[in-house]
Amino acid sequence: MTALMTVLGIVVFVVGLLFSIAWHELGHLSTAKMFGIRVPQYMVGFGPTIFSRKKGETEYGIKAVPLGGYIRMIGMFPPGEDGRISARSTSPWRGMIEDARSAAFEELQPGDESRLFYTRKPWKRVIVMFAGPFMNLVLAVAIFLGVMMSFGVNTQTTTVSTVSDCVVSANAKTDKCPAGAKDSPAKAAGLQPRDKIVAFDGHKIDDWATLQKDIRRTTGPATITVERDGQRRTLSADLISNQVQKYDSKGAPVQGQYVTAGFLGFTPASGVVQQSFGQSVNRMGDMVQSGVESLVALPGKIPDLWNAAFDGAERKPDSPMGVVGAARVGGEVFNLDIPPSQQIATMLFLVAGFNLSLFLFNMLPLLPLDGGHIAGALWESLRRGLAKVFRRPDPGPFDVARLMPVAYVVAGIFVCFTLLVLIADVVNPVRLT
Repeated sequence: MTALMTVLGIVVFVVGLLFSIAWHELGHLSTAKMFGIRVPQYMVGFGPTIFSRKKGETEYGIKAVPLGGYIRMIGMFPPGEDGRISARSTSPWRGMIEDARSAAFEELQPGDESRLFYTRKPWKRVIVMFAGPFMNLVLAVAIFLGVMMSFGVNTQTTTVSTVSDCVVSANAKTDKCPAGAKDSPAKAAGLQPRDKIVAFDGHKIDDWATLQKDIRRTTGPATITVERDGQRRTLSADLISNQVQKYDSKGAPVQGQYVTAGFLGFTPASGVVQQSFGQSVNRMGDMVQSGVESLVALPGKIPDLWNAAFDGAERKPDSPMGVVGAARVGGEVFNLDIPPSQQIATMLFLVAGFNLSLFLFNMLPLLPLDGGHIAGALWESLRRGLAKVFRRPDPGPFDVARLMPVAYVVAGIFVCFTLLVLIADVVNPVRLT
């Protein structure tokens, strides 16, 4: 049964992956056609073609390797200085440029002169290239908000899980009560497990974050209103100062750092809580910020990935994962000891996270990514605008093909990084608990 659920989880993730890729390419396809650019191919996947069908002037198909997708547009790069596709040069760099230029004019047909990608205004090219990543962002936001507002998310609540017997500093080596230790303020006040705190010092409490802030800024007498066995009771507590765990602005613990603050002495229970639209938007904003920070920190994680892949070092929970690792995690989701509704929610979160990563990654201003083509179109618009302001001749379209040597280097780096992640995902995978 475990193996069956693992396979089911992998299949569900792969289907979500293929849909995400198709959705991305649909953004490019629809806007390209809207602006009259001819698109000979729309493909999901790479490698040998499994299925294809031509409709109108575009061939739609699925390929064997589900690691990406593409649409082929006519005239991605402008022709050479002589107005034609230049012959291949003996220079390897020039050869790369002319190979790219030649590919851009494959299947050129009579009448296509007015349907070339590079002939469109820069703002139209920006829209075409941005539409793909934008579709992933839309899908990620829709899934994240839908899951948080319907299924809910696992979060700390205002219900008491355990009550500390005594006052122990957060940086103590043990949580056992030393001889002569004072009772914790929570125990002295009569707080009990399963009590739900609904008010603190007369202020209504709806979430754990608010309650934690109120406790930490309070020392001395305070009242705590709880719901116990269907009835409300008001307890009197005398909070003290103590060394407690430090948290960052997102509510995540900062390892090894502590602060002096008000101390009550209980552990909150965790539970699945539906989020309001405002709470969901705030959480979504935090996820985008975390995604950007993770992308910036990616190069610094290469040594840990290398050690995990080849030296048997522990794979860190925030280690980058590839498609294989994500599929493996998808297989583990349906084996988690959680309710089926939360298994579905976790799988949806995984697919949404993949789409958010696709958006952020593709927006990097580097060829061959979409962001590189966007940067090229913006640069063309800028220099044409400056030429117009200073009454200089129109410099013409920016030849993005000249950047292809850089694109090959970037692509090579991406391939090497992908292989490293793949090896780490196979020999030392990230596992769910």
